[in-house]
Amino acid sequence: MATSQKNLSDHSSKNITDVSKKTFAIIVSEWNEEVTESLYSGAYQTLLDHGVEKENIIRKNVPGSFELSLASQWMASDSNIDAVICLGCVIQGETKHFDFICDAVANGITNVSLKYNKPVIFGVLTPNTQQQALDRAGGKHGNKGDEAAITAIKMLGF
Repeated sequence: MATSQKNLSDHSSKNITDVSKKTFAIIVSEWNEEVTESLYSGAYQTLLDHGVEKENIIRKNVPGSFELSLASQWMASDSNIDAVICLGCVIQGETKHFDFICDAVANGITNVSLKYNKPVIFGVLTPNTQQQALDRAGGKHGNKGDEAAITAIKMLGF
């Protein structure tokens, strides 16, 4: 189903495991802060709603989405971290910068997940406009931060 017709915060309750004793790192890009702070709020609240203890949610900030890959590697290398959630927003501009950043971040996060054999979740919005980003960060399409947290929870129950 196209995202334009779906609320991202609607998710199946299948494969929801007890994560009350798990530790999550949430890495948040400071670029497009209005969007990423909303994504963080969604992810954080979803983890709490599923029984994760506040002290088991570790937040780290990075300057931009490009830096999510390295920061996720640092966090994933910590044996006390069960899952890493990467939150960012790269909005299409007039140059190819968007394409290079999005590709690098997607590949980087995937590689970290495979290297450390643990969930490293891609919660990075890649919209065409600021409004599309806001719609997916707590607006009419829900909150991609919620979806990223649910994805991490479900992967831990795999």
